[in-house]
Amino acid sequence: MGTTAACLSLLSAHLVSCAAGIETKKWENNGIVSRSRTAEVMEVYFIFSRVHSDRNVYPSSGVLFVHVLEREYFKGEFPPYSMKLADVRNDPITFKTNLKGYPDRPGWLRYIQRTPYSDGVLYGSPTIENAEKTTIIEITAYNRRTYETARHTLVVNIMASNDYPLPYQAEFFVKNMNVEEMLASEVIGDFLGAVKNVWQPDRLNAINITSALDRGGRVPLPIDNMKEGVYVMVGTDVTFSSCLKEVETPQNQLKCSQEMEPSISCDKKFRAQFDIDWCKLSLVDKSKKASINNEVIRGDGVLPDDGEYEPPSTNLKSKDYYTDFVITLAIPVAVALVLFIILGYIMFCRREGVQKRDMQTPDIQLVHHSSIQKSTKELRNMSKNREAAWPLSTLPVFNPITGEIVPPLHHSDNCDTSNMPLMQTQQNHPLQTQLPQQQGAGKWQT
Repeated sequence: MGTTAACLSLLSAHLVSCAAGIETKKWENNGIVSRSRTAEVMEVYFIFSRVHSDRNVYPSSGVLFVHVLEREYFKGEFPPYSMKLADVRNDPITFKTNLKGYPDRPGWLRYIQRTPYSDGVLYGSPTIENAEKTTIIEITAYNRRTYETARHTLVVNIMASNDYPLPYQAEFFVKNMNVEEMLASEVIGDFLGAVKNVWQPDRLNAINITSALDRGGRVPLPIDNMKEGVYVMVGTDVTFSSCLKEVETPQNQLKCSQEMEPSISCDKKFRAQFDIDWCKLSLVDKSKKASINNEVIRGDGVLPDDGEYEPPSTNLKSKDYYTDFVITLAIPVAVALVLFIILGYIMFCRREGVQKRDMQTPDIQLVHHSSIQKSTKELRNMSKNREAAWPLSTLPVFNPITGEIVPPLHHSDNCDTSNMPLMQTQQNHPLQTQLPQQQGAGKWQT
């Protein structure tokens, strides 16, 4: 009883210290959970809050903060249903969280709810910039069956941590866990206990938990036992153990480059519950600080000390842009004019003419061309007047034997052409050759 009372008094001051001889203890007070598994004086803690609403929580900067939004509590918040009736009904409930007066949460705070029938979880790690500040989070619960809402507020008072950040930090990738599973107090406690057995630190903190999807990971296939994966960062004040440093050996680095599983001696301490991807283990040593030299080395990017900056005078001289305007327009116009003159000379001044073309064309071709034009003209005229004379195109233009040009025959306008045959008889035409005609049996007459 004395040991427990001492631990509770330290918890109220946001410090966790468990004496020797305590095998397994858990305390929950203002969101702090503590667990000790060894007989030595060690500290393993992280912020864990299960308050419901309108409550004050006091997380520390650089320490994981978890706040659970329990559906069982919000079931009785929707009137006119009583708490007993809410226990019977399993209404789907979702939550929306945001910073008061803003549409979203602070940058360090995340929220996840897998299904409307599971609890929502707020988690994150406050930074040192948020220390000594009060953050009010509005929590709105939606009953998806009745469309009723209930709103509560969570006041987050971030406390400054004297040992922030812890000098030695390690980030593990757990392949067989989702983020909401890892955020459970029992699971994260077991994980910190396994890390503690491997690392043997005096102080161990869970710094942050991040889903693999937030790091660019792919959504797993909908197959049993396929998880998204979780990155868990822990910190301590003790240097890395030899087991953790085995990942940086050349042999294990070669296996990781070949996508093979490295050989880690302490993997069996995690294998029972956690599947660790040792190739993604990240070890960060913040104790090695870069030396700060107050002397400024002048070089690229450093302006020489030339005194105070003197801005230009407001009485600036006016500049004449007329010449620039003329040059900008005159050159394109001149080029276009030259191209226009060259194109006009090619199209109009280089033509041979009709007379020169006719002189170089054979007469027979000109006659054919002329007859085609005349026939076209006559056909167009005939379409207007059906009683017109025979078209000249039906008469021969030249003798097919001698090639002599023959003038066309003209018919009188008073001649009745309605009863005239379409073709004249060949025996009466002087320019037609007579074809032999057969008379009697087997005799031909020309």
